[in-house]
Amino acid sequence: MRFFSRYAHYAAWVIALMSMAISLYFSDIRGFVPCNLCWYARILMYPLVVIIGIGIIRRDRNWVIYAAPLVAAGWLLELYHSLLQWGIIPEVVTKCLINVPCTTKNIDYFGFVTIPFLGLLAFTALVICLIAYYFGNSTNEKAE
Repeated sequence: MRFFSRYAHYAAWVIALMSMAISLYFSDIRGFVPCNLCWYARILMYPLVVIIGIGIIRRDRNWVIYAAPLVAAGWLLELYHSLLQWGIIPEVVTKCLINVPCTTKNIDYFGFVTIPFLGLLAFTALVICLIAYYFGNSTNEKAE
């Protein structure tokens, strides 16, 4: 655990960077048009690349405080979007565009792996990285 907490900020930056690259791949190369909720998820994910990157460069632990609200909001948004695509939440509740409904599954592996689910996994991994880095390094500083 000590090893992971020491390098969790690098893992978080790679996760955010890869999430951004994969979302751009899906829209720009594969040609999938993002729905409203996908755009909001991008709005929450893309700044994390910069926030975490600057935190790493400046060796500033406070990046976790700045990133936490974006990660929490992104996790909740992707959970909602996944539940919507799995049919657990009715489509009537959403306010998505008619030409790109939020229930559209551009990819669907194993009956549950969709683009919002991949986003949910990414935000979950970011939550784990933030917790590991913040609490793991705060205890390390007190011990040294």
